[in-house]
Amino acid sequence: MSEFATRREMMVDTQVRPSDVTKFPIIDAMLAVPREVYVPEDRRETAYIGENLPLAPGRVLLEPRTLAKLLDVLDVQPGEMVLDLGCGLGYSAAVLARLAETVVAVEADATLAAEAGRLLSEEGVDNAIVVAGPLQDGAARHAPYDVITVEGGVEELPATLLAQLKDGGRIGAIFMDGAIGTARIGVKSEGRVSWRPVFNAAAPVLDGFARARGFVL
Repeated sequence: MSEFATRREMMVDTQVRPSDVTKFPIIDAMLAVPREVYVPEDRRETAYIGENLPLAPGRVLLEPRTLAKLLDVLDVQPGEMVLDLGCGLGYSAAVLARLAETVVAVEADATLAAEAGRLLSEEGVDNAIVVAGPLQDGAARHAPYDVITVEGGVEELPATLLAQLKDGGRIGAIFMDGAIGTARIGVKSEGRVSWRPVFNAAAPVLDGFARARGFVL
């Protein structure tokens, strides 16, 4: 077993399972996807640490525990279509691709988007596509989605994005209030999304998801 494969097992055993993530497909996906491939080369040695990993200015790869717990609550099914916002270098899309039928991953940073597309292709992930563009716009062309995941912090979510979620669909995001964050799951019913908090987590607020600031003299 390679050193990275050993670290991957340790990540699952010490960060994922102890966080009450027990669904076999999630455990299996996180054991199978080589996280070290989807981080900047100079950070590969830290790919499996239990904290958010910097990818670019203001952008992180969510810590394994946070991603696993979000996926556990979202309960992605094999026939579903997922919109993955802020996919970075493609790790979340690669994990989701093992759970869902199709993943549409959106990345605002053109360099990250191009690299994510290359890495996913090299790793044989053929049911995920990467779209370069503003995260808050989503990917309306492929909507509606069964599940939407947001790979970073938000203060508010635009209505245009929520409109891309199917009725009965689920969305998971980390809502930030200053330095304090709470992961919430939203379920859409009759055109409206009802939210509930599920666990504490934190991540930098993504571009396009900050609350509009009032004008102050």
